[in-house]
Amino acid sequence: MIDQATKDRILTAAKIEEVVGDFVTLKKRGVNLIGLCPFHNEKTPSFTVSPAKNICKCFGCSKGGSPVNFIMLHEQLDYADALRYLARKYNIEIIEKELSSEEIEHRNDRESMFAINQFALTYFTKILWENEDGRALGISYFKERGFRDDIIKKFQLGFCLDKYDSLSKEAIKSGYNKQFLLKTGLCTESERGGLVDRFRGRVMFPVHSLSGKIVAFGGRILKKTDNAAKYVNSPESEIYHKSNELYGIFFAKNSIVKEDRCFLVEGYTDVISMHQAGIENVVASSGTSLTPGQIRLIHRFTSNITVLYDGDAAGIHASIRGIDMLLSEGMNVKVVLLPDGEDPDSFARSRDSSEFNAFIKEHQTDFIRFKTQLLLDDAAGDPIKKANLINDIVTSISVIPDTIIRSLYIKECADRFEMRESVLAEVLAKKISGIQKTIAQNEIKQAVVEKEQEKPFAFMQEQNLIRYIIRYGKNLIPVEVDENKIEQISVLDYINQSLIADNMKLEYGLHKHILQEAIVVEGDLRHYFINHPDESVRNYAFYLSEDKYERSNIHDKYNKTETEEERLRLIIPRITLEYKNKILEKQSNELIAALKQANAEHDHEKINELLEKQNELNKYRQTLARYLGERTIIAT
Repeated sequence: MIDQATKDRILTAAKIEEVVGDFVTLKKRGVNLIGLCPFHNEKTPSFTVSPAKNICKCFGCSKGGSPVNFIMLHEQLDYADALRYLARKYNIEIIEKELSSEEIEHRNDRESMFAINQFALTYFTKILWENEDGRALGISYFKERGFRDDIIKKFQLGFCLDKYDSLSKEAIKSGYNKQFLLKTGLCTESERGGLVDRFRGRVMFPVHSLSGKIVAFGGRILKKTDNAAKYVNSPESEIYHKSNELYGIFFAKNSIVKEDRCFLVEGYTDVISMHQAGIENVVASSGTSLTPGQIRLIHRFTSNITVLYDGDAAGIHASIRGIDMLLSEGMNVKVVLLPDGEDPDSFARSRDSSEFNAFIKEHQTDFIRFKTQLLLDDAAGDPIKKANLINDIVTSISVIPDTIIRSLYIKECADRFEMRESVLAEVLAKKISGIQKTIAQNEIKQAVVEKEQEKPFAFMQEQNLIRYIIRYGKNLIPVEVDENKIEQISVLDYINQSLIADNMKLEYGLHKHILQEAIVVEGDLRHYFINHPDESVRNYAFYLSEDKYERSNIHDKYNKTETEEERLRLIIPRITLEYKNKILEKQSNELIAALKQANAEHDHEKINELLEKQNELNKYRQTLARYLGERTIIAT
């Protein structure tokens, strides 16, 4: 873990205009900077950067935040990796917090595996470009596929010599441990205990994680042999879980967000050729059926996916079975059938991005229609096959979570198959009965959770207190402690001590957490919370720290209006009293309910006790009402 001192250095050094400026062209506009939003397509700039507040925000899609938030969003990194990114940018040495022996061992194993994969990457690329066999075989193969040098280098393609132990010897010679060559799958172990290179004689396709680390390799054989597989891939390991990785996601993620669409293809070369043609929002499942983990990875960036198929009927039939999972995850699935004899690789090589996109736009269709037409052709003239087809289509419709979309598809299918809509609806109802039961159970569980997390009676007043703590917690305000004696006290201390004095506590979990943490934080609270490692705290702080209204310049010109900060001496006591008044209102309501119950039970002792409490409460509320300048209705 990154220690707090290092974290503070990073957060202090990171300037929002410098961080955003690496990715967005910014122009001066008043005290702020403005540019085109990197998170969605727009023609009129709405992405605003505030150097004074060290935050950014798009007024089109509402994305933004601190420098850390921006890097997390733009580079799709977690909080720790975003901090490391900024540390590298500002040449700040990372000092990690001391870990347990088990944590250290686990981390070291993972880091060793990443390190040896990086070594292998460097080795494979060096062999490709500098070795005689690498250039004669590897470069020649890539050139035959039409790949330019810049694309080969972008995807860090390489070559493994056709020798049993060329990589392993080089790795051991460079000081790498044998066990990690085996754990990553770069090598296998012979019967005699020696190391054998897994990818010998193959061109190499490194697999990058979402953050750009090398987690695996794919190797394509160049010599035709009966016993050798065309492609060999890294096995599952501590750092590589095939079901959670997509080839090309590291290079595609920003484009997917920007285009709000992801193209799904099958193989490595499909992805590379499409990039070369200018289409970068593309990933590959690497020849495997889609998994829920891969779908969720795509869904992080977009809900729209377009699957590209070549003319291979057997391949289409095999792959469409996995697309029901896309529908069940709420994805909007489109399908494009490429011309006969074309696959995404060849199709992209023969067209530029504008021609490619024009074809997609003209020929894409939604998955249900595509599947219907495909299976209808197979079932022509066979009633049994047609019945099975209808059953298959309804099964696909049943997994779609949106009720309206399901209804529209059922209506369309009824028209297409010349059947009564009620018949298909009945079949659909049977198909989803089990799903609906699960959904109902989940909804009940969710309702229980939401009930437990129900916003308290004084939520808005609590939120207002937290807002001022985050924005101005360390600001000093004058407070009369004794007659003719004024002391300066921070906004945070004033609010906290006022609550303690009346034995009141914040009720909302997130508010309590922020207050407790604010008490022990040194330095600027707003800066601290909008850079908080907890995403929920970070997002909430950013929301509360936003200026809801912009001040008119006319006020500055004539100096007739105080700023919010200048009026804290008036605001803070008032919002504190407003919160207390709301709590007292709640207590009053509870007393009235208790009195009704006591009257019903004829418990006179209890009634007298409650009336005494109510009298004390009413006196306190009247006192607060005088301070607030409001008329408070006292229950009797």
